[in-house]
Amino acid sequence: DKLKRQTKKEPGEVKAPQVQVPVYWLETSDTISRRYEFEPDGYLSVKVVNDSRPVYHRVVESFLNKFFPSGYPYSVNEGYLRYTQFRALQHMTSAALSVLSTQSLLFAAGLRPTPAQATAVSWILKDGMQHMGKLICSNLGARMDSEPKRWRILADVLYDLGTGLEVLSPLCPHLFLEVAGLGNFAKGMAVVAARATRLPIYSSFAKEGNLSDLFAKGEAISTLFNVVGLGVGIQLASTVCLSMQGKLIAGPLLSIIHVFSVVEEMRAAPINTLNPQRTAMIVADFLKTGKVSSPADLRYREDLLFPGRLIEDAGNVKVGRALHKVVKPSKLQEWKEIFPEEKFVLSHGNKWTDMLLEHNATAEDALRGWLVAAYATSMEKSFHEPSASMLQDAYDKMNSIFTPFLNELQAKGWHTDRFLDGTGSRFAF
Repeated sequence: DKLKRQTKKEPGEVKAPQVQVPVYWLETSDTISRRYEFEPDGYLSVKVVNDSRPVYHRVVESFLNKFFPSGYPYSVNEGYLRYTQFRALQHMTSAALSVLSTQSLLFAAGLRPTPAQATAVSWILKDGMQHMGKLICSNLGARMDSEPKRWRILADVLYDLGTGLEVLSPLCPHLFLEVAGLGNFAKGMAVVAARATRLPIYSSFAKEGNLSDLFAKGEAISTLFNVVGLGVGIQLASTVCLSMQGKLIAGPLLSIIHVFSVVEEMRAAPINTLNPQRTAMIVADFLKTGKVSSPADLRYREDLLFPGRLIEDAGNVKVGRALHKVVKPSKLQEWKEIFPEEKFVLSHGNKWTDMLLEHNATAEDALRGWLVAAYATSMEKSFHEPSASMLQDAYDKMNSIFTPFLNELQAKGWHTDRFLDGTGSRFAF
């Protein structure tokens, strides 16, 4: 009884707080020992206890942690390293060019035989032209979604064109506002196009939903090599490029390296959204080999400058023309009666087949239509005369293979929930 009274909690008695022992453990891998511990807020902290690796190994790991996504190379898609290498070269040359253009602009502005106030007004108007370029380019966003690689290259060509005009401005100081304003107009368009295409390109490398990490590390790489490029530009501006002759040699050389770097970046990026060019290439490969190509398979085969070319093995399909220019009302009614559930319409011509999509059509609908057109074109080569029965046979053949084809497509990493046809016309009943 006495023991029970001692163990029984008396009213109002305060229980002593329990001391929480931190949960931690040590892990040893090769020559590194790490201490893992759960913080009170639930997060896991990691601390290196012992590291006997050579110094250069530690420096390399530190660099990778700061400038590459967590888990690299397993957390990114194929081509990321090559993309990053040329991105670094691109930013370095771009920053060096900006130093030369700024030097030339200041020189040109100082040569003008006008008061300082007029020079300041001209400089402000020059910057205003850049904002105008940004506004104009912002209307082209849908085209950039469809062909981000093409527009990224175009952005850097525009940037170099604008920078080149600024570099040349001392040759015509009396036209400072016109030359510098036009240069800034081109650079304004370039800035919008470059920023707008950044997200789809980074998304193509995000293997584990780590888009923010990719974006942050990409910006770190850009910042680092922009600083390096500024140093290169300052060195050039104070030595080789003191004279206009030096600028005329160094400027084009830097510009060539800059554009080449961007082209190689874009070739390395495995864009995994479906647009007309990539869809046609997938269908053509499937009909020839029976296999579905992955984004990495197609990246070096894409036409970056002229993506609208027709591919004969994929049915010579053209997407996005206006409905009233392609299909007669009677033909449209006939099509919808034969295939009432489909969200595409095909109109066979002498040189190509037009495909029109409804407003809510996805990439799956575009793929279905493309396969029908490709099969119909293949049958036409055998029978030499298109017919309604041939179209029905092509449609039946598409239906017989579409489910495994779509499953394989998705397994290869393609996004089939949307079809990016730029500013192509769509219709609705």
